[in-house]
Amino acid sequence: MGCEMVCNVWGYCLGSPFYDANLPEGLMHPRRIRDGVHQGVIDGGNQSGIPWVRGFERFDERYIGKPLVYCGTVGRIPRQLQGRPSGRKEIIPGDAIVMCGGRIGKDGIHGATFSSEELRMESPAQAVQIGDPITQRNLYEFLMEARDLGLYRTITDNGAGGLSSSVGEMSRLSGGADLDLSKAPLKYEGMQPWEILLSEAQERMSLAVPRDKIKHFLELAARREVEATELGMFTDSGAFTVRYGSRVVAHIELNFLHDGVPRMELEARWEPPRIASPAMPRRGKRNRKLASLLGGLNICSREFKSRQYDGEVKGLSVVKPFVGIGSDVPSDATVMRVEHGCNAGIILAEGINPFFSDLDTYHMMASVIDESVRRIISAGGRLGKIAGLDNFCWPDPVLSEKTPDGLYKMAQLVRANKALYDVTTAFKVPSISGKDSMKNDSVRGNRKISIPPTVLFSTIGIMDDVRRAVTMYFKNEGDLIYVVGTTRNELGGSEFYRMLARERGTPESYGGEVPKLDVRGALSIYRAMSEATAGGILCSSHTPVLGGLAVAFALPVIGGDLGAEIDLSSLACEGKLGDDARLFSESNSRFVITCSPDKKSVLESLFSKVPLSRVGTVTGNRKLRVNGTGGNKVVDMDIETLRRSFKETLYGI
Repeated sequence: MGCEMVCNVWGYCLGSPFYDANLPEGLMHPRRIRDGVHQGVIDGGNQSGIPWVRGFERFDERYIGKPLVYCGTVGRIPRQLQGRPSGRKEIIPGDAIVMCGGRIGKDGIHGATFSSEELRMESPAQAVQIGDPITQRNLYEFLMEARDLGLYRTITDNGAGGLSSSVGEMSRLSGGADLDLSKAPLKYEGMQPWEILLSEAQERMSLAVPRDKIKHFLELAARREVEATELGMFTDSGAFTVRYGSRVVAHIELNFLHDGVPRMELEARWEPPRIASPAMPRRGKRNRKLASLLGGLNICSREFKSRQYDGEVKGLSVVKPFVGIGSDVPSDATVMRVEHGCNAGIILAEGINPFFSDLDTYHMMASVIDESVRRIISAGGRLGKIAGLDNFCWPDPVLSEKTPDGLYKMAQLVRANKALYDVTTAFKVPSISGKDSMKNDSVRGNRKISIPPTVLFSTIGIMDDVRRAVTMYFKNEGDLIYVVGTTRNELGGSEFYRMLARERGTPESYGGEVPKLDVRGALSIYRAMSEATAGGILCSSHTPVLGGLAVAFALPVIGGDLGAEIDLSSLACEGKLGDDARLFSESNSRFVITCSPDKKSVLESLFSKVPLSRVGTVTGNRKLRVNGTGGNKVVDMDIETLRRSFKETLYGI
């Protein structure tokens, strides 16, 4: 029925801004795309008065054809509105069809079809909507007032498909609709009826307004300087009738409109891919390897761009996107109050790892769900109060002449969905929303470029007291460092293997064991972690993901401007692992935590039934020193070298 906008989140999958190979004709350089996307999203959110509280970027050459742009909003709504549940929509025949907000133009025509087909030279330029955040803000404030006054019965956005979708969807609630396009406010003359019906806009909404409230509704809109126009009425005719003045231009039975498309039956065939592993380096120090990982595009700091997003609008943030002594390392999750004067809040996090898809999409999906949930747990959340959102972006998975590997891509999709069901039901994390986009291929310049199967799994958690939130950086000299969870020989698709493959001139040789999820073990670990954070036992908590424990030790050191002495020989492992596997494996369900020495016995008792390894101590010498299983130094780096490696790649870019 209309939510108060609390905050926004963003995330992009792009080609490298340093891309120097030949671009297919018609494609823009990834640097130009990145700059434009960042600026558009910054402006769209900041000018609407909504804080951007979280974001990420992933880079891979396969995104140069079709970059992915994810934006989301958290909303808040009263449980009851006008004496009924606020999530329940209803329309009574005779209610007026009202459109509010921006006018209709050619921008946005084919927006939905454009996003559902491969990118070609003939793709329409007007498919991209021209946003108007100021109109959006005025519309939002008007709608919140109208909602609280009970002036409308149902509201739906004019996103994909414009009026055809919004009114078409709403007509199911009453049993029909009669829409007159000649009354629709336009940006300019000359639009055809079908263009008016299909054009999309983000700052335009369709509403069902009761007849006895239409006058009051339109008067309020005029006072709030929001354009609102009555376009017809909802009926119980069983059909969606579209007119242009006295002429009927479309008449579709609702049964056909909503259920008339036959369900596709598609074949899938799964065969595990055979991808070679890179040659491992000789034993010795890994200073240069760690520096390279920290400077890699998928791990390095994005602070320059991220700082341009305003995360302090409303003044509700508690754990910011960047934390630490210098507020310069990314937080595992962000935490914010829901309103001023209240200690209850929400935790936001995400998981995304398209590189695992090259090996097995089942384990990719399981891993990103685990990562997203683990980030919530790390910040102080707990199972039972977490919800998820799955966003699928896939290359065309339908077998055809243009997609000869369609059977395999469809099998990848099936396996991802199987994991989505298996893990979310086991974790009891409902997927409350999501989306899919299944045609992410580009054929410009006679070259087909398909994205890797990509799923962004976002999570939101409820936190009873945000003052209990835990951040990821080391706090105090002398604190004890532990690793919770089991490290396995799971380097397949890892940042370490991908780096080695690039260094050896075989960029596609990063196969091996992809990280797998032990659901039962993860549940036990997460329950223990939640008890620890609720009890105020932990000084810090961090989730190892890209780069494994090596990066998970380095970033808290940078954030705390402290040092650490680490011993890998005491790490809880499955099987006999070498130092590289212990350092760089990206196994799931692990945490790097610290506590003060006086909490040692309490912590170890709390984690007595899960894998827990005391691996080191926080020091004041501003160096990260890691001893291998044989007592040899595998990492010995000062904090300034670590910080420079982490920050310099995208500094000023």
